[in-house]
Amino acid sequence: MELRQLSYFKAVAEELHFGRAAARMRIAQPALSNHVMSLERELGCPLFIRSTRRVELTRAGETFYDRCVRILSDIDLTTELTRAAGGSRIRQIRIGSIYPATMGMLPTFLAKIARKYPDVRIHIASGNTGEIIRGLETGQLNLGFIRPVENIGSLRFVSLAHERYYLAVGRANPLAARDEISIDDLRTQKIIAFNRQNLSFTERYFNEKFAEYDLTANIAFSCDDTYALVSLVSAGLGIGFAPEWTLDLPNRGFELKKVSGIDFRIGLGIAWNKEDPTAGRDDIVDIARSLARRSVQGTLG
Repeated sequence: MELRQLSYFKAVAEELHFGRAAARMRIAQPALSNHVMSLERELGCPLFIRSTRRVELTRAGETFYDRCVRILSDIDLTTELTRAAGGSRIRQIRIGSIYPATMGMLPTFLAKIARKYPDVRIHIASGNTGEIIRGLETGQLNLGFIRPVENIGSLRFVSLAHERYYLAVGRANPLAARDEISIDDLRTQKIIAFNRQNLSFTERYFNEKFAEYDLTANIAFSCDDTYALVSLVSAGLGIGFAPEWTLDLPNRGFELKKVSGIDFRIGLGIAWNKEDPTAGRDDIVDIARSLARRSVQGTLG
């Protein structure tokens, strides 16, 4: 079994298409197929279910994929540890980011990193907090802009900012013309709430707030992302709480309003694996921490 075979298998498992995987790995498709079949013969079981319409991982293939990711990540980590010990410069930084960070602090961070390391390659991967944490744990990511998490095991987190959420109201809704809106006003409205496949930090936060203000019974619609929420609000189906960055959306059909007596804010920060030599360099973490001082005002303030 060769390391390049693991890389070829991983590419097919992620693309679920031999042609795309071959192009990604810059190898002829027949040669890629031969390497995968060689792995299957050595392992004594099929890794993929192949048909004329699609490619799927078998149960054995799913297990092998998880192990391949860890093995290849460990090799990358070992390489970086060795290079760091030898005084080599950083070559690449892989950053995971939830969407709000891409609208706020991420561009500033990237500009600072580019000045500090002009020759470094930067890769940005979008995802939710859970996905980014898994990427940090497996070594696929060096840094992650995510919602608050605890320092567990090798995971480290520093809070950088708090994102404000305001009441999104469709322009046809009478509340849109009001200068002041109270909690009591919300009890006559249908509320649109977040409801995601994996219970997210944002969803838990608003579930707790709606219960605290006795608004749970008003939840009439749910969605799994901010764009869907403001679309439902714009269509006049209800009201919901949206982050401040939605003010910059083009052709928006809603207004953001303050509600007297409440201040909804959700934390945002940076996480890394303390065993990762790239993220572990003090200057990179310090650059990230410096963003906290600049986030008092603005979209994520």
